[in-house]
Amino acid sequence: MLHGASRAILVTVAAVLVGTLGGAVAPPQGKAEGPDSLVMLVDALAERLAVAEPVAAFKWGAHAPIEDPARVEQELVALREDAASTDVDPDLVARVFRDQIDATEAIEYQRFAEWKLDPATVPPAPADLAASRAAIDALNTKILSHIALNRSLLGSPACPGLLRQARAEVTRQRGLDNLYQRALSTATASYCQPQPHT
Repeated sequence: MLHGASRAILVTVAAVLVGTLGGAVAPPQGKAEGPDSLVMLVDALAERLAVAEPVAAFKWGAHAPIEDPARVEQELVALREDAASTDVDPDLVARVFRDQIDATEAIEYQRFAEWKLDPATVPPAPADLAASRAAIDALNTKILSHIALNRSLLGSPACPGLLRQARAEVTRQRGLDNLYQRALSTATASYCQPQPHT
């Protein structure tokens, strides 16, 4: 993602855990329906993508498969239920999180390819996936809160342009490399769609 990959991975995951697991995730604050609120949404998506790094390291060390369909299905079912409870379209939520998971798995596959070619670059693996999964669950809640906050904007004609601007700003702020830029584009592919009125 950034230069100094191993250290950046540890710093990023530590920041995720400190920032999101210190308590319940509160709904995002500030003015809704504007460019800044989409930047906050896209930044949360990028933060969730970064969790692919320790997950990939664990799976590599454990000789575990990258894809876990049972875990994904459980995650999507729970997210659909959470969406319904907040008056957000469950089908939209399933689509955008499916995109997010696909993008995350793509990063993991890329890391596996790099480590296969150069085993010396494999970073230290975490003992298990407990911390990463807790971070993912917390970030899912954060992302869903941002979706609810920006529901009208995501269904408006202004969405594609504002989303492009948000991706560009997050890319600049986080110094995302080409892999993460492509992953972020995939993760945001289904956001700008008309929303059903409730």
